[in-house]
Amino acid sequence: MGEAGKRIGVYPGTFDPITLGHLDIIRRGAKLVDQLIIGVTTNPSKNPMFTPEERMAMVTREVAAQGIENVSVMGFNALLMKFAEKQGASVIVRGLRAVADFEYEYQMAGMNQQLNQGIETVFLMADVSLQPIASKLVKEIALFGGDITKFVTPRVRDEVVERVVRQGQLGDY
Repeated sequence: MGEAGKRIGVYPGTFDPITLGHLDIIRRGAKLVDQLIIGVTTNPSKNPMFTPEERMAMVTREVAAQGIENVSVMGFNALLMKFAEKQGASVIVRGLRAVADFEYEYQMAGMNQQLNQGIETVFLMADVSLQPIASKLVKEIALFGGDITKFVTPRVRDEVVERVVRQGQLGDY
């Protein structure tokens, strides 16, 4: 438990870019805790399209637009459990889209439990209509000139398309 008995949760991710699937998990995860901290991780191995600062600003703006008030956004570049401990979190929130997600997440939850048994991992199943959405695929579709309107908010769509055009990465149609 965090300060004065508040239940604090952490929802970690790269959010490059934040998708409608992420926003669904944030909206639902925020109902489970008093304070939900969205941890935007650097993770350079994922070859991000946006800088950590740009992603934090994007997530902050999109969460505010949803009107979710018990959410804050923080960047982190550390072991998830160390970050969660530092925030006083008792819950890690993770979204699941498919069986492949479950296998990876189950292994991660087991490792995290070995590191700190006082922090539970809670899995939320993605809304059926949002299950196929993945940031990696959104970027790939955009890079090849496809329409990503169904997967992200209009403002995020504009930022992704602008970034693709600015970097001159637009592939063949």
